[in-house]
Amino acid sequence: MDKPVIVALDFADDFECIQFLSQFPKDTNLFLKIGLEMFCQFGYPFVRSLRNRGYNIFLDLKLHDIPNTVRRTCEMIAKWDVQMLTVHASGGSEMIAAAKEGLASSDTKLLAVTQLTSLGQTELKDELQIPLQSQDYVTHLAKLAYDNGADGVISSALEVPMIKEITSEDFLCVTPGIRPKSAQVGDQKRVATPAKARELGSDAIVVGRPITQASDAFFAYKDIYQEWK
Repeated sequence: MDKPVIVALDFADDFECIQFLSQFPKDTNLFLKIGLEMFCQFGYPFVRSLRNRGYNIFLDLKLHDIPNTVRRTCEMIAKWDVQMLTVHASGGSEMIAAAKEGLASSDTKLLAVTQLTSLGQTELKDELQIPLQSQDYVTHLAKLAYDNGADGVISSALEVPMIKEITSEDFLCVTPGIRPKSAQVGDQKRVATPAKARELGSDAIVVGRPITQASDAFFAYKDIYQEWK
């Protein structure tokens, strides 16, 4: 897989999103992330519209349900021609395997979410009552995902070397929480710059507000892309 910069869409309406995308030359091979909020608001027609325009789609729904429900949901999504789909690794081995089975008729990559970037060690220990250190918890879930057919994981750049070591160099590590040095951290606690993510071995990075809220989105995208490459 070519190592893309994935742009996380976060817009109040689809017209605003299209206006944002119009800032990019038509030959820009954009990879777009559609999260739960936008998907619930605009649904599959929005996904189809973006695919028809030639954009690659990362559908970040973080599915987490009983295995049979997840499998049937993935069977439907397999028809949509999206490039990536997420499930929660904490859904367990049977659920991860069921998701992979549901996507079998497609080329969609199944990615498992390990630990949300908004969660730190304090939340893990005090709120979720998980005794493991954050990095140990992430690598445990990554190995679980790998053993049950997932194509990769969503993980902080800092955990990528450890994940690759216990899985495979071909196991995809997609890294959110990417911020240029000049950007504010915001609500994500485990962040990295594009250069740091590249150095640590991430296969793709996800960038939202530093691009979507930039005065010149294409310039911001190019700047991050050049640092990443």
